[in-house]
Amino acid sequence: MDLQFTPQEEAFRTEVQTFLKDHLPARIASKVKAGQRLTKADQEEWHAILNARGWLANHWPEAYGGPGWGAVEKFIFDTECALAGGPRIVPFGVNMLGPVLIKYGNEQQKAYWLPRILSGEDWWCQGYSEPGAGSDLASVKTTAVRDGDHYVVNGQKTWTTQGQHANMIFCLVRTQREAKAQAGISFLLVDMNSPGVELRPIRTLDGDREVNEVFFTDVRVPVENLVGEENKGWTYAKYLLTYERTGIAGVGFCIAALAKLKVIADKVYKNGKPIAQDPLFGARLARVEIDLENMKTTNLRVIAAVAGGGVPGAESSMLKIRGTEIRQEILSLIRRAMGVHAAPFIEEAQYEGYSDAPVGPAEAATAAANYFNYRKLSIFGGSNEIQKNIISKMILGL
Repeated sequence: MDLQFTPQEEAFRTEVQTFLKDHLPARIASKVKAGQRLTKADQEEWHAILNARGWLANHWPEAYGGPGWGAVEKFIFDTECALAGGPRIVPFGVNMLGPVLIKYGNEQQKAYWLPRILSGEDWWCQGYSEPGAGSDLASVKTTAVRDGDHYVVNGQKTWTTQGQHANMIFCLVRTQREAKAQAGISFLLVDMNSPGVELRPIRTLDGDREVNEVFFTDVRVPVENLVGEENKGWTYAKYLLTYERTGIAGVGFCIAALAKLKVIADKVYKNGKPIAQDPLFGARLARVEIDLENMKTTNLRVIAAVAGGGVPGAESSMLKIRGTEIRQEILSLIRRAMGVHAAPFIEEAQYEGYSDAPVGPAEAATAAANYFNYRKLSIFGGSNEIQKNIISKMILGL
């Protein structure tokens, strides 16, 4: 059942739909709907369009360039944007670092970094995970030693998404080795062009090079790039992760993906009937739609809590778990509907369009690649197993 909106909210939805119709480039929308890879230029173009309208950082306060939306407006925008084929906003600067700077940064940092995030002058990536510190993030070993008015950083980060495009990286670094793990971590902003920074790409299962390793060798970082207090970075890291995990749920993208799945299920035939009428496939399709409807309501509750000044806690973990499971199930069903045609991965079709796929339905060209790529959803941002531990501690006190 669709959510019911007030007349004012319906008017806002019409405004968003009109904006997307007039300003979302058809070339970019067609790539998104086809599951194709976007270039950095594509993403920068869309960010600039949203920023010109004042809608890029739609969860920031108005004082810092946000539109002042409430929970429902943000939900409507995210949903309509996904349905229209709008790209996901690259989250690292806008959705992750921005809220941390607004809450914990000093006035000089806010005045300098926030406008550069909005303008696209800085492209950020995230320096959290390390080879021995993924789900156990408090075990980070990258060090930052104070040397006058600089920190000297040494260590390694991994799974750095879109690091190949970034000129800046926000990092968790260890500034006190003797303290309890969480107590000795700081939050540092590092220029990727600094001497001693080396980036190495990692090729993923779908053939992409979206993630990277980043190595730091005696990298000097100005002390003014420390966010908040030294050794208090774990507090800021947890605050950032609540925004990341809520965003990973991707409610709008789930809605768009489900709509695509329904179209496919009606036009792909099995035993002379649409596969949607197959009892087993139809049952899975119905189950995932029910789960998505439930998640819509939960997502609105969490966003409303944040808009009211709260910080999502266990709720963000719940959304992360259910959202990633739903998206993975939808992609699994799309791949299953393609049958044998999903077997080959035609990399060129990612760039040149479905018409170049040599066999099978149009959707077959990217079905397998997207299925394999998004197996990562339940792992990054804190694996779903870790999220269940967080929920048990925060709600059940275990």
